[in-house]
Amino acid sequence: MEDKKFSLKIKEYLTLFKNSIKSFFEGFIKGDIITKISYFVMGFGSIARKQYIKGFLFLLIQIFYIVYMMKNGLYYLSMLPTLGVNTQGEVWDEAAQIFRISKGDNSMLLLLFGVSVILLSVVVFVLYIIQTKIAVENQKRIEENKTISKFKDDIRDLFDKNFHATILFFPIVLTILFTVIPLIFMILMAFTNFDKNHQPPGNLFTWVGVNNFKNVFGKNPLWSSTFLRLLVWTIIWAIFATFLNYILGILMAIIIEKKGIKFKKFWRTAFVLTIAVPQFVSLMLMSKLLHDQGTLNILLQQFKIIDKFIPFLSDPFIAKVTVIVVNIWVGIPYTILITSGILMNIPEDLYEASKLDGANSFQQFIYITLPYMLHVTTPYLITQFVGNINNFNVIFLLSGGGPLSLNLYQAGETDLLVTWLYKLTVNEQNYALASTIGIIIFVIVSTFSLIVYNKSSAVQSEDEFS
Repeated sequence: MEDKKFSLKIKEYLTLFKNSIKSFFEGFIKGDIITKISYFVMGFGSIARKQYIKGFLFLLIQIFYIVYMMKNGLYYLSMLPTLGVNTQGEVWDEAAQIFRISKGDNSMLLLLFGVSVILLSVVVFVLYIIQTKIAVENQKRIEENKTISKFKDDIRDLFDKNFHATILFFPIVLTILFTVIPLIFMILMAFTNFDKNHQPPGNLFTWVGVNNFKNVFGKNPLWSSTFLRLLVWTIIWAIFATFLNYILGILMAIIIEKKGIKFKKFWRTAFVLTIAVPQFVSLMLMSKLLHDQGTLNILLQQFKIIDKFIPFLSDPFIAKVTVIVVNIWVGIPYTILITSGILMNIPEDLYEASKLDGANSFQQFIYITLPYMLHVTTPYLITQFVGNINNFNVIFLLSGGGPLSLNLYQAGETDLLVTWLYKLTVNEQNYALASTIGIIIFVIVSTFSLIVYNKSSAVQSEDEFS
């Protein structure tokens, strides 16, 4: 059923694309002289129909784009294949008898501006399509003896029937500037050799194709072994950090809400207060507390409970257990708050009927409480799982990724892929490898999220609530 829906959607989009191309060429073929000229001069279809402001705005956009491309744009596009050819160096100034710095190409700026020019061209092309549609529509309205909208009418529509476009305009522009362009830039960086040995402007970096991915997946033994070990640990960490918090949080919420439990408001308040303390403060405090010579080890030794310190954060296995346990302590209050309200909405009749059938508390939890919770909170669980894969704070502030290992490249035993990525950029300046790891994390996380979300009962039964 899902595959059929997907194929129908694909066919629908292909049909829409085909019809759009067909209508574009039909507009030129069937258009009058004014419409035909508008296919070459942006805004002419509006200017000739006395839509002067709209027409001149389109014309100015075309003039600006042509001038910019002639002045800078074509240069940046031509430099994209090489990312620069001239390196910065020293040139002897005979007159001054000194060496002067000769200006070279900056690969990073060439890549950034090249991407920006491509996106600018896409935006201008979209505006070009829009103005051709306006020209065709104006011709049709004249042929049908209908009035053509004026500029003030368009402005009024922006605050009426097209108000959604007005509201979304600035968020879309900001998203393109501060999210889309940097994202594309970082993705392209994974296909270069941008590292500490190729730092512009002193040195250029170049395209290396998929070499970084080959290195991660086997060509470079140290990189690939580090990636594989950290990937396995990241998945183990995400599973324990997500589902232990979830199950234990539900159990704690059930205990608090259980009939006969006194001081319910006190227990709820106590858990809320733990959230009120900034997480980074709690984690840094726990890091000092669990140090080899930290407060906990010293107290245990003074009370003669242990003879030597417990390596909470210095032994690879114990450190991994420690960060999972501390994360439970930090994360359970959030689950309690989220699930408490849901538990109150489970019909009491279900529990009473199950008791009559002989079900015990464990069976009630497995067959009534948990399925109901999963049906409602699956999107939350997906968010938590993805968040734990990228849980930078707990690992970095608690263990710093340690203990260090000679068998790992720029990483420690408790490092996740995301903290390894951070160390690659800050400590090693290996931006190409870091971008490669970032792309792999994105592919893993997005694939998992889409599959699990679409297979969840909440999505599969969404038609029942329409």
